[in-house]
Amino acid sequence: MSDNHRQDALGCYGNPIIQTPNVDRLARQGLRFTNTFCTTSICAATRASILTGRYRRSHGYTFSRPPMTIETMRESYPALLKKAGYRTGFVGKIGVALESGAAEEMFDFHRFAIASNKGNPYYRRAPDGTIKHMTRVNGDHAVEFLKSSKKTQPFCLSVSFSAPHPEDNNPDQYIYDRDLENLYVDATIPPPPVSESQHFEALPEFIRVSMGRERWFRRFDTAEKYQRMMKGMYRLITGVDIQLGRIVDEIKELGIEDNTVIVFTSDNGLLTGEHGITGIWLMYEPSIRLPLVIYDPRLAEARTGKVVSELALDIDFAATLLSLAGVEFPRAMQGRSLVPLLEDRARNWPTDFFYEHYFRASWRKTNKGNIPRSVGVRGERWKYVYYFDEKPTYEQLFDLKKDPHEADNLASDPRHRKTLEAMRRRMEVLQAKAGPPWKPGR
Repeated sequence: MSDNHRQDALGCYGNPIIQTPNVDRLARQGLRFTNTFCTTSICAATRASILTGRYRRSHGYTFSRPPMTIETMRESYPALLKKAGYRTGFVGKIGVALESGAAEEMFDFHRFAIASNKGNPYYRRAPDGTIKHMTRVNGDHAVEFLKSSKKTQPFCLSVSFSAPHPEDNNPDQYIYDRDLENLYVDATIPPPPVSESQHFEALPEFIRVSMGRERWFRRFDTAEKYQRMMKGMYRLITGVDIQLGRIVDEIKELGIEDNTVIVFTSDNGLLTGEHGITGIWLMYEPSIRLPLVIYDPRLAEARTGKVVSELALDIDFAATLLSLAGVEFPRAMQGRSLVPLLEDRARNWPTDFFYEHYFRASWRKTNKGNIPRSVGVRGERWKYVYYFDEKPTYEQLFDLKKDPHEADNLASDPRHRKTLEAMRRRMEVLQAKAGPPWKPGR
Protein backbone atom coordinates (compact mmCIF):
# COMPACT_ATOMS: atom_id res chain seq x y z
CA MET A 1 0.00 0.00 0.00
CA SER A 2 1.23 3.46 -0.93
CA ASP A 3 0.04 6.72 0.67
CA ASN A 4 -1.82 9.62 -0.99
CA HIS A 5 -1.46 7.89 -4.35
CA ARG A 6 -3.76 9.03 -7.14
CA GLN A 7 -5.16 6.24 -9.26
CA ASP A 8 -3.87 7.82 -12.47
CA ALA A 9 -0.27 8.02 -11.21
CA LEU A 10 0.60 4.54 -12.53
CA GLY A 11 1.55 3.39 -15.99
CA CYS A 12 -1.10 0.66 -16.01
CA TYR A 13 -3.79 3.31 -15.52
CA GLY A 14 -2.71 5.13 -18.65
CA ASN A 15 -0.11 7.57 -17.34
CA PRO A 16 2.42 7.91 -20.19
CA ILE A 17 5.14 9.59 -18.08
CA ILE A 18 5.48 7.78 -14.77
CA GLN A 19 7.68 4.66 -14.61
CA THR A 20 6.03 1.84 -12.62
CA PRO A 21 7.04 -1.35 -14.45
CA ASN A 22 6.50 -3.70 -11.50
CA VAL A 23 2.94 -2.62 -10.70
CA ASP A 24 2.24 -2.61 -14.46
CA ARG A 25 3.49 -6.20 -14.73
CA LEU A 26 1.21 -7.32 -11.89
CA ALA A 27 -1.71 -5.65 -13.70
CA ARG A 28 -0.88 -7.57 -16.89
CA GLN A 29 -0.66 -10.84 -14.96
CA GLY A 30 -3.63 -10.12 -12.70
CA LEU A 31 -6.61 -7.78 -12.58
CA ARG A 32 -6.81 -3.98 -12.57
CA PHE A 33 -9.79 -2.35 -10.89
CA THR A 34 -10.98 0.99 -12.28
CA ASN A 35 -13.71 1.92 -9.79
CA THR A 36 -12.09 1.54 -6.38
CA PHE A 37 -12.76 4.15 -3.70
CA CYS A 38 -12.07 4.97 -0.08
CA THR A 39 -15.09 5.57 2.12
CA THR A 40 -13.31 8.29 4.11
CA SER A 41 -10.38 10.15 2.58
CA ILE A 42 -8.06 10.76 5.50
CA CYS A 43 -5.11 8.65 6.57
CA ALA A 44 -5.96 7.58 10.12
CA ALA A 45 -9.64 6.80 9.58
CA THR A 46 -9.24 5.02 6.25
CA ARG A 47 -6.38 2.85 7.54
CA ALA A 48 -8.58 1.79 10.44
CA SER A 49 -11.27 0.95 7.87
CA ILE A 50 -8.82 -1.11 5.81
CA LEU A 51 -7.66 -3.11 8.84
CA THR A 52 -11.16 -3.73 10.23
CA GLY A 53 -13.36 -3.72 7.12
CA ARG A 54 -15.64 -1.20 8.83
CA TYR A 55 -16.92 2.30 8.10
CA ARG A 56 -15.48 5.22 10.04
CA ARG A 57 -18.72 5.71 11.98
CA SER A 58 -18.57 2.05 12.95
CA HIS A 59 -14.96 1.74 14.14
CA GLY A 60 -14.93 5.32 15.51
CA TYR A 61 -11.25 6.08 14.90
CA THR A 62 -9.45 9.06 13.39
CA PHE A 63 -6.84 11.58 14.50
CA SER A 64 -7.10 12.76 18.12
CA ARG A 65 -9.23 9.76 19.12
CA PRO A 66 -8.30 7.13 21.73
CA PRO A 67 -6.25 4.19 20.40
CA MET A 68 -7.91 1.24 18.69
CA THR A 69 -8.68 -1.33 21.37
CA ILE A 70 -7.42 -4.89 21.55
CA GLU A 71 -11.03 -6.06 21.38
CA THR A 72 -11.64 -4.20 18.12
CA MET A 73 -8.36 -5.26 16.54
CA ARG A 74 -8.97 -8.93 17.34
CA GLU A 75 -11.44 -8.75 14.45
CA SER A 76 -8.95 -7.13 12.06
CA TYR A 77 -7.72 -9.14 9.09
CA PRO A 78 -4.16 -9.63 10.47
CA ALA A 79 -5.41 -10.88 13.84
CA LEU A 80 -7.86 -13.30 12.24
CA LEU A 81 -5.20 -14.63 9.86
CA LYS A 82 -2.78 -15.03 12.75
CA LYS A 83 -5.42 -16.94 14.71
CA ALA A 84 -5.92 -19.17 11.66
CA GLY A 85 -2.22 -20.13 11.66
CA TYR A 86 -0.72 -17.50 9.37
CA ARG A 87 2.53 -15.76 10.20
CA THR A 88 1.56 -12.09 10.03
CA GLY A 89 3.82 -9.11 9.44
CA PHE A 90 3.49 -5.37 9.04
CA VAL A 91 6.13 -3.06 7.60
CA GLY A 92 5.94 0.73 7.47
CA LYS A 93 3.16 3.20 8.23
CA ILE A 94 0.31 1.62 10.14
CA GLY A 95 -1.29 5.04 10.61
CA VAL A 96 -3.46 4.18 13.63
CA ALA A 97 -2.76 4.32 17.34
CA LEU A 98 -3.09 0.93 19.00
CA GLU A 99 -3.88 0.05 22.60
CA SER A 100 -0.95 -1.59 24.36
CA GLY A 101 -0.84 -5.25 23.35
CA ALA A 102 -2.95 -4.85 20.21
CA ALA A 103 0.03 -5.03 17.85
CA GLU A 104 1.02 -8.37 19.35
CA GLU A 105 -2.52 -9.68 18.84
CA MET A 106 -2.21 -8.78 15.16
CA PHE A 107 1.40 -9.36 14.13
CA ASP A 108 4.19 -11.84 14.67
CA PHE A 109 6.60 -9.37 13.05
CA HIS A 110 6.25 -5.60 12.80
CA ARG A 111 8.49 -2.73 11.82
CA PHE A 112 6.39 0.40 12.19
CA ALA A 113 7.74 3.59 10.65
CA ILE A 114 6.24 6.96 9.70
CA ALA A 115 7.70 9.49 7.27
CA SER A 116 5.55 12.51 6.64
CA ASN A 117 7.01 15.40 8.63
CA LYS A 118 10.33 16.78 9.85
CA GLY A 119 10.01 14.82 13.07
CA ASN A 120 9.77 11.61 11.03
CA PRO A 121 11.73 12.42 7.86
CA TYR A 122 12.18 10.23 4.80
CA TYR A 123 15.94 10.09 5.28
CA ARG A 124 17.07 8.40 8.47
CA ARG A 125 19.70 6.10 9.87
CA ALA A 126 19.07 2.43 9.07
CA PRO A 127 19.91 -0.37 11.54
CA ASP A 128 23.20 -1.00 9.72
CA GLY A 129 24.26 2.61 10.38
CA THR A 130 23.80 3.87 6.83
CA ILE A 131 21.52 6.78 5.92
CA LYS A 132 18.72 5.48 3.75
CA HIS A 133 15.47 6.68 2.27
CA MET A 134 12.54 5.26 4.22
CA THR A 135 11.11 3.58 1.12
CA ARG A 136 14.30 1.50 0.90
CA VAL A 137 14.15 0.72 4.60
CA ASN A 138 10.56 -0.52 4.12
CA GLY A 139 11.82 -2.76 1.31
CA ASP A 140 14.63 -4.07 3.53
CA HIS A 141 12.18 -4.97 6.29
CA ALA A 142 9.80 -6.69 3.85
CA VAL A 143 12.63 -8.84 2.50
CA GLU A 144 13.73 -9.57 6.09
CA PHE A 145 10.24 -10.89 6.86
CA LEU A 146 10.16 -13.06 3.74
CA LYS A 147 13.61 -14.53 4.34
CA SER A 148 12.69 -15.40 7.93
CA SER A 149 9.41 -17.11 7.02
CA LYS A 150 9.11 -20.89 7.01
CA LYS A 151 7.93 -22.68 3.89
CA THR A 152 5.69 -24.83 6.07
CA GLN A 153 3.69 -21.83 7.39
CA PRO A 154 1.50 -19.52 5.31
CA PHE A 155 2.07 -15.80 5.76
CA CYS A 156 0.39 -12.44 5.29
CA LEU A 157 2.74 -9.49 4.97
CA SER A 158 1.34 -5.94 4.81
CA VAL A 159 3.85 -3.39 3.46
CA SER A 160 2.67 0.17 3.94
CA PHE A 161 4.92 2.73 2.29
CA SER A 162 4.76 6.37 3.42
CA ALA A 163 5.53 7.43 -0.15
CA PRO A 164 4.35 9.42 -1.97
CA HIS A 165 2.95 11.35 1.01
CA PRO A 166 4.76 14.70 1.32
CA GLU A 167 6.70 15.86 4.35
CA ASP A 168 4.03 18.44 5.07
CA ASN A 169 6.24 20.91 6.96
CA ASN A 170 9.22 20.65 4.62
CA PRO A 171 9.37 23.37 1.92
CA ASP A 172 10.45 20.73 -0.60
CA GLN A 173 7.42 18.55 0.33
CA TYR A 174 8.25 15.49 -1.82
CA ILE A 175 11.52 14.13 -0.43
CA TYR A 176 12.50 11.41 -2.90
CA ASP A 177 15.48 9.04 -2.97
CA ARG A 178 18.40 11.03 -4.38
CA ASP A 179 19.38 8.08 -6.57
CA LEU A 180 16.25 8.86 -8.61
CA GLU A 181 17.20 12.51 -9.16
CA ASN A 182 17.63 12.11 -12.91
CA LEU A 183 14.20 10.60 -13.48
CA TYR A 184 11.65 12.84 -15.24
CA VAL A 185 14.15 15.69 -15.72
CA ASP A 186 13.07 16.24 -19.32
CA ALA A 187 9.39 15.46 -18.76
CA THR A 188 6.61 18.03 -18.76
CA ILE A 189 3.70 16.92 -16.61
CA PRO A 190 0.36 18.28 -17.90
CA PRO A 191 -1.58 20.54 -15.53
CA PRO A 192 -4.64 18.95 -13.90
CA PRO A 193 -8.11 19.58 -15.32
CA VAL A 194 -10.33 22.33 -13.87
CA SER A 195 -7.29 24.02 -12.30
CA GLU A 196 -7.92 27.43 -13.83
CA SER A 197 -8.82 30.33 -11.53
CA GLN A 198 -12.50 30.41 -12.53
CA HIS A 199 -12.98 26.92 -11.10
CA PHE A 200 -11.49 27.99 -7.77
CA GLU A 201 -13.68 31.09 -7.70
CA ALA A 202 -16.75 28.89 -8.27
CA LEU A 203 -16.14 27.04 -4.99
CA PRO A 204 -18.02 28.04 -1.84
CA GLU A 205 -16.10 30.36 0.46
CA PHE A 206 -15.54 27.74 3.18
CA ILE A 207 -13.58 25.58 0.70
CA ARG A 208 -11.70 28.54 -0.78
CA VAL A 209 -10.21 29.38 2.64
CA SER A 210 -9.70 25.76 3.75
CA MET A 211 -6.51 23.77 4.35
CA GLY A 212 -6.70 22.53 0.77
CA ARG A 213 -6.00 26.04 -0.48
CA GLU A 214 -3.28 26.67 2.11
CA ARG A 215 -1.40 23.56 1.00
CA TRP A 216 -1.95 24.44 -2.67
CA PHE A 217 0.27 27.47 -2.08
CA ARG A 218 3.01 25.17 -0.73
CA ARG A 219 2.95 22.89 -3.76
CA PHE A 220 1.22 24.08 -6.88
CA ASP A 221 0.74 27.86 -6.99
CA THR A 222 3.18 28.40 -9.87
CA ALA A 223 3.86 26.40 -13.04
CA GLU A 224 7.50 25.88 -12.02
CA LYS A 225 6.55 24.65 -8.55
CA TYR A 226 3.92 22.32 -10.00
CA GLN A 227 6.49 20.64 -12.25
CA ARG A 228 9.01 20.33 -9.41
CA MET A 229 6.52 18.93 -6.93
CA MET A 230 4.90 16.50 -9.36
CA LYS A 231 8.28 15.16 -10.47
CA GLY A 232 9.19 14.67 -6.81
CA MET A 233 5.93 12.79 -6.29
CA TYR A 234 6.56 10.63 -9.36
CA ARG A 235 10.08 9.80 -8.11
CA LEU A 236 8.61 8.70 -4.77
CA ILE A 237 6.12 6.46 -6.59
CA THR A 238 8.86 4.96 -8.77
CA GLY A 239 10.80 4.33 -5.56
CA VAL A 240 7.85 2.33 -4.22
CA ASP A 241 7.67 0.41 -7.49
CA ILE A 242 11.36 -0.50 -7.22
CA GLN A 243 10.83 -1.94 -3.74
CA LEU A 244 7.78 -3.85 -4.96
CA GLY A 245 10.08 -5.36 -7.57
CA ARG A 246 12.50 -6.42 -4.80
CA ILE A 247 9.66 -8.06 -2.88
CA VAL A 248 8.41 -9.94 -5.96
CA ASP A 249 11.96 -11.08 -6.75
CA GLU A 250 12.36 -12.41 -3.20
CA ILE A 251 9.06 -14.30 -3.50
CA LYS A 252 10.37 -15.90 -6.70
CA GLU A 253 13.72 -16.66 -5.05
CA LEU A 254 11.84 -18.50 -2.30
CA GLY A 255 9.97 -20.50 -4.94
CA ILE A 256 6.51 -19.45 -3.77
CA GLU A 257 5.43 -17.20 -6.64
CA ASP A 258 2.73 -19.71 -7.63
CA ASN A 259 1.27 -19.71 -4.13
CA THR A 260 1.31 -15.99 -3.23
CA VAL A 261 -1.40 -13.41 -3.85
CA ILE A 262 -0.18 -9.82 -4.24
CA VAL A 263 -2.47 -6.82 -3.79
CA PHE A 264 -1.40 -3.24 -4.57
CA THR A 265 -3.49 -0.24 -3.50
CA SER A 266 -3.37 3.06 -1.59
CA ASP A 267 -5.14 4.55 1.43
CA ASN A 268 -6.59 7.51 -0.46
CA GLY A 269 -6.05 9.62 -3.55
CA LEU A 270 -5.00 13.27 -3.84
CA LEU A 271 -6.07 16.50 -5.48
CA THR A 272 -3.04 17.97 -7.25
CA GLY A 273 -4.50 21.35 -8.15
CA GLU A 274 -7.96 20.50 -9.44
CA HIS A 275 -10.28 23.39 -8.48
CA GLY A 276 -7.22 25.31 -7.24
CA ILE A 277 -6.76 23.14 -4.12
CA THR A 278 -4.79 20.12 -2.97
CA GLY A 279 -5.05 17.48 -0.26
CA ILE A 280 -7.65 14.81 0.44
CA TRP A 281 -10.74 15.00 2.72
CA LEU A 282 -13.19 16.28 0.11
CA MET A 283 -15.33 13.96 -1.98
CA TYR A 284 -13.89 14.98 -5.35
CA GLU A 285 -12.90 12.05 -7.57
CA PRO A 286 -9.08 12.45 -7.38
CA SER A 287 -9.33 12.42 -3.57
CA ILE A 288 -11.43 9.27 -3.17
CA ARG A 289 -10.44 7.12 -6.16
CA LEU A 290 -7.80 4.42 -5.48
CA PRO A 291 -5.55 2.21 -7.56
CA LEU A 292 -6.18 -1.49 -7.03
CA VAL A 293 -4.28 -4.32 -8.70
CA ILE A 294 -4.72 -7.93 -7.58
CA TYR A 295 -2.43 -10.70 -8.77
CA ASP A 296 -3.58 -14.21 -7.92
CA PRO A 297 -1.60 -17.02 -9.58
CA ARG A 298 -4.71 -19.23 -9.39
CA LEU A 299 -6.62 -16.99 -11.82
CA ALA A 300 -7.76 -18.62 -15.02
CA GLU A 301 -5.56 -17.56 -17.92
CA ALA A 302 -8.55 -15.98 -19.64
CA ARG A 303 -8.92 -13.59 -16.68
CA THR A 304 -5.34 -12.31 -16.55
CA GLY A 305 -4.82 -8.76 -17.69
CA LYS A 306 -8.52 -7.97 -17.50
CA VAL A 307 -10.05 -4.74 -16.22
CA VAL A 308 -12.70 -4.90 -13.49
CA SER A 309 -15.14 -1.99 -13.61
CA GLU A 310 -17.40 -3.04 -10.74
CA LEU A 311 -17.32 -1.05 -7.50
CA ALA A 312 -14.65 -1.88 -4.91
CA LEU A 313 -14.18 -0.11 -1.56
CA ASP A 314 -11.45 0.14 1.06
CA ILE A 315 -13.75 -1.65 3.52
CA ASP A 316 -13.75 -4.63 1.12
CA PHE A 317 -10.01 -5.30 1.40
CA ALA A 318 -10.12 -7.13 4.77
CA ALA A 319 -12.91 -9.50 3.74
CA THR A 320 -11.13 -10.14 0.44
CA LEU A 321 -7.83 -11.09 2.07
CA LEU A 322 -9.59 -13.40 4.51
CA SER A 323 -11.61 -15.02 1.72
CA LEU A 324 -8.49 -15.60 -0.36
CA ALA A 325 -7.03 -17.42 2.63
CA GLY A 326 -10.18 -19.46 3.24
CA VAL A 327 -10.83 -17.76 6.56
CA GLU A 328 -14.37 -16.73 7.51
CA PHE A 329 -14.76 -13.03 8.17
CA PRO A 330 -16.85 -11.75 11.12
CA ARG A 331 -20.22 -10.02 10.95
CA ALA A 332 -18.59 -6.82 12.22
CA MET A 333 -16.90 -6.43 8.84
CA GLN A 334 -19.15 -4.30 6.64
CA GLY A 335 -17.23 -4.81 3.40
CA ARG A 336 -17.73 -7.66 0.98
CA SER A 337 -15.19 -10.04 -0.49
CA LEU A 338 -14.02 -9.11 -3.99
CA VAL A 339 -13.32 -12.77 -4.81
CA PRO A 340 -16.49 -13.07 -6.95
CA LEU A 341 -15.09 -10.26 -9.11
CA LEU A 342 -11.76 -12.06 -9.40
CA GLU A 343 -13.59 -15.14 -10.62
CA ASP A 344 -16.05 -13.25 -12.85
CA ARG A 345 -19.08 -14.65 -11.06
CA ALA A 346 -20.46 -11.52 -9.34
CA ARG A 347 -24.17 -10.87 -9.69
CA ASN A 348 -26.27 -7.90 -8.53
CA TRP A 349 -23.13 -6.05 -7.45
CA PRO A 350 -23.67 -2.68 -5.69
CA THR A 351 -23.20 0.45 -7.76
CA ASP A 352 -23.11 3.19 -5.11
CA PHE A 353 -21.64 3.78 -1.65
CA PHE A 354 -21.79 6.05 1.38
CA TYR A 355 -18.92 8.47 1.97
CA GLU A 356 -18.11 10.21 5.27
CA HIS A 357 -15.47 12.62 6.53
CA TYR A 358 -15.62 13.89 10.13
CA PHE A 359 -12.16 15.16 11.08
CA ARG A 360 -11.91 18.91 11.64
CA ALA A 361 -9.01 20.63 13.42
CA SER A 362 -10.52 21.62 16.77
CA TRP A 363 -7.74 24.12 17.47
CA ARG A 364 -8.85 26.17 14.45
CA LYS A 365 -12.03 27.96 15.39
CA THR A 366 -13.05 29.12 11.91
CA ASN A 367 -13.08 27.69 8.38
CA LYS A 368 -9.78 29.38 7.54
CA GLY A 369 -7.12 26.69 7.17
CA ASN A 370 -9.54 24.05 8.39
CA ILE A 371 -11.04 20.92 6.83
CA PRO A 372 -14.73 20.89 5.83
CA ARG A 373 -16.71 17.91 7.07
CA SER A 374 -19.13 16.12 4.80
CA VAL A 375 -21.10 13.00 3.97
CA GLY A 376 -22.43 11.87 0.64
CA VAL A 377 -23.24 9.20 -1.93
CA ARG A 378 -21.24 8.29 -5.01
CA GLY A 379 -23.16 6.37 -7.66
CA GLU A 380 -22.46 5.38 -11.25
CA ARG A 381 -23.76 8.66 -12.63
CA TRP A 382 -24.64 10.97 -9.76
CA LYS A 383 -22.66 12.19 -6.78
CA TYR A 384 -24.24 13.97 -3.83
CA VAL A 385 -22.22 15.79 -1.13
CA TYR A 386 -23.65 17.31 2.06
CA TYR A 387 -21.51 19.75 4.11
CA PHE A 388 -23.41 19.58 7.37
CA ASP A 389 -21.37 22.12 9.41
CA GLU A 390 -22.19 25.11 7.23
CA LYS A 391 -24.93 27.61 8.08
CA PRO A 392 -26.95 27.21 5.96
CA THR A 393 -25.86 23.70 5.03
CA TYR A 394 -24.28 23.38 1.60
CA GLU A 395 -24.93 20.66 -0.98
CA GLN A 396 -23.26 19.56 -4.21
CA LEU A 397 -24.77 17.45 -6.97
CA PHE A 398 -22.62 16.35 -9.89
CA ASP A 399 -23.51 14.51 -13.07
CA LEU A 400 -20.39 12.36 -13.45
CA LYS A 401 -21.40 11.23 -16.92
CA LYS A 402 -21.60 14.73 -18.40
CA ASP A 403 -19.23 16.43 -15.95
CA PRO A 404 -16.50 13.96 -14.89
CA HIS A 405 -14.32 16.72 -13.42
CA GLU A 406 -17.13 17.99 -11.17
CA ALA A 407 -17.07 21.59 -12.34
CA ASP A 408 -20.83 22.23 -12.44
CA ASN A 409 -22.74 21.96 -9.16
CA LEU A 410 -26.36 21.19 -10.03
CA ALA A 411 -27.75 21.19 -6.48
CA SER A 412 -29.52 24.53 -6.89
CA ASP A 413 -30.75 23.83 -10.43
CA PRO A 414 -34.54 23.31 -10.31
CA ARG A 415 -34.30 21.00 -13.31
CA HIS A 416 -32.47 18.47 -11.10
CA ARG A 417 -34.63 18.80 -7.98
CA LYS A 418 -35.99 15.24 -8.23
CA THR A 419 -32.49 13.82 -8.60
CA LEU A 420 -31.30 15.86 -5.62
CA GLU A 421 -34.15 14.61 -3.46
CA ALA A 422 -33.56 11.01 -4.56
CA MET A 423 -29.86 11.26 -3.65
CA ARG A 424 -30.73 12.73 -0.25
CA ARG A 425 -33.02 9.77 0.44
CA ARG A 426 -30.41 7.30 -0.80
CA MET A 427 -27.82 8.82 1.52
CA GLU A 428 -30.12 8.37 4.49
CA VAL A 429 -30.53 4.68 3.65
CA LEU A 430 -26.80 4.01 3.15
CA GLN A 431 -25.85 6.12 6.16
CA ALA A 432 -28.10 4.07 8.43
CA LYS A 433 -26.49 0.85 7.18
CA ALA A 434 -22.97 2.21 7.77
CA GLY A 435 -23.27 2.29 11.53
CA PRO A 436 -24.53 4.23 14.55
CA PRO A 437 -25.14 7.97 14.20
CA TRP A 438 -21.96 10.00 14.24
CA LYS A 439 -21.74 12.66 16.96
CA PRO A 440 -19.22 15.52 17.28
CA GLY A 441 -16.30 14.37 19.40
CA ARG A 442 -16.70 10.72 18.39
